[in-house]
Amino acid sequence: MISQRGTCSLPFCFEQGIAALGGLDCLVNNAGIAGPTGRVEEIDPAEWDRCIAIDLTGQFNCVRLAVPHLRKSQNPSIMNLSSLAGRLGFALRTPYASAKWGVIGLTKSLSIELGDDGIRVNALLPGVVAGERQKKVLTAKAEAKGISFEEMEALALSFTSLKEYVTPQQLADLVVFVASPLGRTISGQALSVCGDTNMLG
Repeated sequence: MISQRGTCSLPFCFEQGIAALGGLDCLVNNAGIAGPTGRVEEIDPAEWDRCIAIDLTGQFNCVRLAVPHLRKSQNPSIMNLSSLAGRLGFALRTPYASAKWGVIGLTKSLSIELGDDGIRVNALLPGVVAGERQKKVLTAKAEAKGISFEEMEALALSFTSLKEYVTPQQLADLVVFVASPLGRTISGQALSVCGDTNMLG
């Protein structure tokens, strides 16, 4: 994982990471924040800017650094993390949803632009993923709606045909498949792993 922390600049971290790995075959753009929860008129513009900067601009910054290295690979690909919020929208989570819609536009545009280089570009759209991050999101949504966490959790899963959480391992399995030679003709796609979620509550 390459991250921008402390005194390490993003270009320096990329160079260090790629030197250690001996090259780059796949970039997984997985950095992001949940952003603020609330009605649009309540959202601080600074929080909007921060969410867009991290969830969308951060992916652009990583892609522009990765592409020169990916061109040297025999099996190059990029997987950008979007969300079902980037396909369905998400009330009370406007900054996050807007950034994730932007990620899909970024993905489709890059798949066309980088196709001649043989670089495949896709977006992963997770549904309701089990873990502490999802618990925090549902807690904030429950508070905004004035209901209990249990009621919010039941509501979130009620919009999912399989009525269960997605696991991080299931997301990783799809990324590995698409990044492998088996996924050599998959590009420009928004790939959902969501148990058939039809709405985000």
